[in-house]
Amino acid sequence: MSVVALAGNPNCGKTTLFNKLTGLNQKVGNYPGVTVERRSGSANFAGRAVTVVDLPGTYSLISRSRDEAIAFEVLTGHGEEAKPAVTVIVVDASNLDRNLYLALSILELGHPAVVALNMMDVAEKAGVHPDPEALSAALGVPVVPVVAKSGLGVDKLQAAVVEMLNRPVAPPARGWHLDEAVERAVAELKASLHAPERPENAAEGEAVWLLSSLATAERAGTLGTEDDPFVSFRDLGPVMDVARQQLRLLQDDLPAQVIQARYAQANQISAQAVRRGEAPAVTTTDRIDHILLHPILGAVIFLGVMALLFQSIFAWADPLMGGIEDTVGFLQAAATSALPEGALRDLFVDGVIGGVGNVVVFVPQIAILFLFIAVLEDSGYLSRAAFISDRFMARVGLHGRAFVPLLSGFACAIPAVMATRSIENRRDRLVTILVLPLVTCSARLPVYTLIIASLFAAEKPVLGVFTVGGLLMLMMYVLSVTITVAVAFLLKRTLLKSPTPPLVLELPPYRWPEPMSVARRVYERCKVFVRDAGTVILALSIILWAMLYFPRQVEPSFDVQREKMLIEHAYQASIARERNESKIAERQASRDEAWAFIDRRVEAERVKNSVAGRIGHGLEPIIEPLGYDWRIGVGLLASFAAREVFVSTLGLVYGVGEEVDEESVPLRQRLRSEVDPKTGDRIYTPLVGLSLMIFFLLAAQCMSTVAVVRRETNSWRWPAFMVAYMTVLAWSGAFLVYQGGRLLGFQ
Repeated sequence: MSVVALAGNPNCGKTTLFNKLTGLNQKVGNYPGVTVERRSGSANFAGRAVTVVDLPGTYSLISRSRDEAIAFEVLTGHGEEAKPAVTVIVVDASNLDRNLYLALSILELGHPAVVALNMMDVAEKAGVHPDPEALSAALGVPVVPVVAKSGLGVDKLQAAVVEMLNRPVAPPARGWHLDEAVERAVAELKASLHAPERPENAAEGEAVWLLSSLATAERAGTLGTEDDPFVSFRDLGPVMDVARQQLRLLQDDLPAQVIQARYAQANQISAQAVRRGEAPAVTTTDRIDHILLHPILGAVIFLGVMALLFQSIFAWADPLMGGIEDTVGFLQAAATSALPEGALRDLFVDGVIGGVGNVVVFVPQIAILFLFIAVLEDSGYLSRAAFISDRFMARVGLHGRAFVPLLSGFACAIPAVMATRSIENRRDRLVTILVLPLVTCSARLPVYTLIIASLFAAEKPVLGVFTVGGLLMLMMYVLSVTITVAVAFLLKRTLLKSPTPPLVLELPPYRWPEPMSVARRVYERCKVFVRDAGTVILALSIILWAMLYFPRQVEPSFDVQREKMLIEHAYQASIARERNESKIAERQASRDEAWAFIDRRVEAERVKNSVAGRIGHGLEPIIEPLGYDWRIGVGLLASFAAREVFVSTLGLVYGVGEEVDEESVPLRQRLRSEVDPKTGDRIYTPLVGLSLMIFFLLAAQCMSTVAVVRRETNSWRWPAFMVAYMTVLAWSGAFLVYQGGRLLGFQ
């Protein structure tokens, strides 16, 4: 099946055209070894079956990193992907001067191509009238006017592609030249790259790319690193030394010379092939930007939009998540009653159904976040949001587009990590991903609420107005933001050192988002999460269940049957002469509760002797300096399933029952009254509570986040580093709080 690639600038309508061509027959994955998304789909072009590949949007083929080299790698067939038989170059008809630069870069590679002159309707409204025939004559390839949004001209584009597939024609040689030294270097490299099966123009175009990218990567410091743009081009190895030798003889501004020469040709073609009529003096976009980019009013609207986004993820998803949790609970109850008692039933109920629930429960937040992002991006506002937030983000060293993921992290880190795909630079994206779990998400709130209500509720108000609990909760959020910014600042200047990214944005005209395109992207994001991250989450859920469940055969430290028999004898004696039905019912309920308490004690001893319990005992020397015992160690281990699981695990190990939450009075009372059997001192003091809150603030206690980071970075290296540095940070922070507090005389 022939492969057709779609290439073009961001905001040129390329993805809309891809969706129009492929419909629902799409696959989404990653290119091998990188985080760049690969989207492909099958289509029928005038009766001929083809595979359409949507290349990442880019303004240039010149590459300074591995991710940026993907487009060149696919177009030339130097990587693992099959080289496309035809490339469809999508250009914005209303902005030809800028779009023709990339078009010329691709045509210079010498492979068959067709130009899709998209957004003709927008161009007409702007008073721009490109002549497709004149443009075709200047470029040497077919040019087809289309409106991808409505489908106008798409059939003619398909026919032109089929014609090119049947009778491929290579584009003409590049129409610009540089000084003699550069041309000599290009010719030298071209001779090393030329192969009989390739068009002659291909070798020349690849030589220009190689010299320009090599100079750019050297300046960016990515050569020899994992970001090296040439790391996957094994067949280019023999010519790299030749390229380096030639580059040493040239001036440092080679990429700038190439860019200027290519833009000069693009402007010349545009001047000849485009008739410009009388454009509106002030466009609708200009009028909207006058408000949305206003220094004061624009900032207020931006904060309002971000507040709406935050509210949607935090609150609007809650009913849907609650419905999913109720459904999972119903399925667990049904399976419990339908299956025979035993380890297999518990595995299916708690491990499998519970694990699937741990995956699906995040889908509403992911769907709502990406619905917002798709609408903001397609409407044109996302670029404005990045522009407004860049002033603050640049001080930390982050890109303006990092603001939306960081804000989303207050609701949940999982969709926030996935939202970092809008950040183009790989290192900036990695920094954002690695600090996102430091943002206080909603899953930490049950832990904070339990600790504050149990250990700080009786404290006197501060200044007669503020409660200690309220101030502590505020402190957690302030610390979260401060530490997130500080760690991002540190990573940008050490491990992921790179200059502060310049904000180079194209502010596209405002458009109405296309509902089907938005819905498709939301569906794709949810599907990718469930398919890729969900498998890891399910596996980890089952492992954690097994650690808390086995070994199951544990001999309790007390005689269970004897104690239950004593309770039964007392119950029978109390109702022997009782005739009041309500009194009998009350005593029966008391007996059942006493039996349930014994069962909870048995379960608590099983947890104590489980694999997780033994690990908790093993961790005790490490966590004792933080004020924790083995029970808290088990809670910390179990909370890796989800932070809020810490609460139910404490209920389990203290015999209160796992069906508890942060509002559970018995659990709060148990924490307040728990004492160390060796010393008689309270285990849970306000100082221990504060230490525990700091630990949860800084630790990576969420396997779902780890799974998503692994998926988004396409490696276990970065999630392992994230868990390691956050664990060290959490232990150090909790140690300073607890031991520092003791030195100051606090208890």
